[in-house]
This record gives sequence, structure tokens and C-alpha cells, in this order.
Amino acid sequence: PRGLATLFFTEMWERFSYYGMRGILILFMVDAIQTGGLGMTVGRAASIYGLYTAAAYLTALPGGWFADRIFGARNAVFYGGAMIAAGQITLALSATTQAGFYTGLLLVVTGTGLLKPNVSAIVGDLYPDGGARRDAGFSVFYMGINIGAFIGPLLCGYLGENIAWSYAFWAAGLGMIAGLIQYKVGAGLGNLGGKPTLSAEDRASTNKTLGITIAVIAGVSAILYWLNASGIFTLSLEQVVTATGVLIFGLVVAYFAIALLFGGFTTAEQKRLVLIFFLFIGAALFWSGFEQAGSALNLFAAGYTDRMIFGWEAPASWLQAINPIFIIIFAPIFGWLWLA
Repeated sequence: PRGLATLFFTEMWERFSYYGMRGILILFMVDAIQTGGLGMTVGRAASIYGLYTAAAYLTALPGGWFADRIFGARNAVFYGGAMIAAGQITLALSATTQAGFYTGLLLVVTGTGLLKPNVSAIVGDLYPDGGARRDAGFSVFYMGINIGAFIGPLLCGYLGENIAWSYAFWAAGLGMIAGLIQYKVGAGLGNLGGKPTLSAEDRASTNKTLGITIAVIAGVSAILYWLNASGIFTLSLEQVVTATGVLIFGLVVAYFAIALLFGGFTTAEQKRLVLIFFLFIGAALFWSGFEQAGSALNLFAAGYTDRMIFGWEAPASWLQAINPIFIIIFAPIFGWLWLA
């Protein structure tokens, strides 16, 4: 469908922005202050990176809820892209300040949560009949993701490691702006992803859920801040990372346990839930390993890898482009196989 091209390039530029910045993020954090970095220890930088990437995935849940209940997927994609661009530009202007650095990351995380799940949802809506064409369409769409993931580290990595870190953030921000422009001028989406039409009862439920959530987050944040400021209860950043992992795992186990015990499923359905649980854990382990590419493996590339090419040293972040180039090569082949 014609709309696939619009979504293809929107996601390509978003992934260019995300993976371009991700490719240099931990290198920027551990780089010395004298050369434009933040001068963090590896442990602190890795903790921030881990929380950042975890949040980028977790915000897909509220991002989908806001799209389904308030904005609509079309608007959510645009708002998310605008927040990502604002975050990257904030990092370009003030990443060496604590306020600028964390504000920029927060904007990118929030924007990713709005854009990423909803652009994929619209791709699915392009194929209301489902089937092999939709599978092939997602394979093509996934190729667009990896074109962005391939180009991003090459350009942002070169600018950040060879010229100045701020140039890399600027490139990531301008790339997202390019994606927003083509998303607005692109065609073929029709009425897909429009604002939801809710009944009065659903609107009241939505407002109640939103209000309670905001109140709980504000209250917990205030309590934790007071406890930390008063010295009653303090957590290091590394301990926060560990606690976050334990909390997420505990919630997952509790969710599946409640579903199995009180969900009213048949024996056959319960067996499928158990299978899904183990697939869920396997997927989580895979992505935990995959995300080491931007942290541990990136530091390994910078410190222990021979990157000399005919007397010129390639940026460490360029190794981030190897995985997507293989996907670019094989995505069309698998797209053809779905239709064969």
C-alpha cells in the first residue's frame, strides 16, 4: 500500500535518530570532561544506559494507551517524533549539564514510547485482511528500521567521536525532524489511526485512570525524593537498576500467576499461557543481551578492538552498524518467502 512508504521513511528516520544517539551515548558519558564528555565511571554510565533503554521499551505501554484512549495513533506518532527531536536538540545544546542531559533523555524516552508502538500499529492497519501480504509488509517495514539503524551510527558516530559530541546529537535531532516532515506530507494513510471515539462512560474511565496514575506517580516520586534528601533511605544508581529489574520480573511473574490461577482459562489455554511465559522470558533475555551492543560491547570496541583501516581508525560506534546491514540484506528475501 502507498501508506507503507510514508511509514517506512518515518520509522527509518526515527531509528536513525535513536540508534545514532544510542551508538555514542555511553562513549559520551565515559569520555573525559576535558574532551567534551561527562567523565562518568563505567558503572554509572552503564546504569544510566540500562535505565534509558529499559524505559524506552516500557513507555510503549502508556504510549499505546494514550493513542487508543486520547490522541489516536496518527497523532501519537507525530507527538512522539516531536518529543524525540526536542530531546536530541536539548542534548545537543546542553548535554554537558545535568539538567540538560537528563531532560534530553527523558524527552527521547517519552517520545519513543509514543511513536514506536503506534507506527507499527498503523502498518498493521494497512492490511485489514491480514495474511501473507501483511507479513511481507512488516518485513519491508523492518528493513526501513534497519536502514535507519545502519546509517545512524555511521553518521552520528563519526561526528561524535571525530568532531564533537554535540554534532552527533544535532544530526540525530535533524534526522527526526526530517522524518516528521515526510510523515506530514506523506500519503496513503487515509483515516487510519484517527482519534478514538469514546462513549461518555469510557471518557470518564479514561480520565479517572489518568488522574489516579498521575497522583500515584507524583506521590511516590515525592516520597522517594524526601527519603533520599533526608538521608533516611538512599539508593545508589546501581541499586536502582537492580531494583528496577527485580520489580519488572516480579510483576511479570505475578501477572502470569494471577492469569493462570484466576483467569478462568481452560486447561488447554493454561498450557498456552505457560508456553507464552517461557517465550516471554526468552525474549527478555535475548533483548537484554542485544542491548549490550550499545553499552558493554561498545566500550569493548572502543578499548580493545583493532579498528585501523589503511592507517585510519574507524569510530568504535561504527561496529553498531554491522547487525542492521545483515538485516537489510536478508529482509527482502524473507519478504519474498512470505509471499512464495
